[in-house]
Amino acid sequence: MTRILVVDDSPTELHVISTMLTKHGYTVVTASSGEEGMSRAREIKPDLVLMDVVMPGLNGFQATRQLSQDPLTADIPIVMVTTKDQETDKVWAMRQGARDYIVKPVREKELIKSLKEILS
Repeated sequence: MTRILVVDDSPTELHVISTMLTKHGYTVVTASSGEEGMSRAREIKPDLVLMDVVMPGLNGFQATRQLSQDPLTADIPIVMVTTKDQETDKVWAMRQGARDYIVKPVREKELIKSLKEILS
């Protein structure tokens, strides 16, 4: 079973995204901050990390960069999630090590299609 770590500081968004993923057969682990996400990623080695860009403390861009440069987690694909659909943010996310970029509100079909492409 594919394990996805969802990192977001909004309990509502964690619930919505977790429900979408569970419905499609993914096992979901959650974290509510960039720091917690980093720790969980090292601990459980998920198949993919879904990282929100904006969080207090270590934000998504910073956490993505650290995860993608850490030998323990560098091979874990990361998908950034943000409210902005701007090309500069997409480029910045990719430079930090993200494999894809999803815009909120997260649409189920788009999310699942992206994850299947990355995980295949």
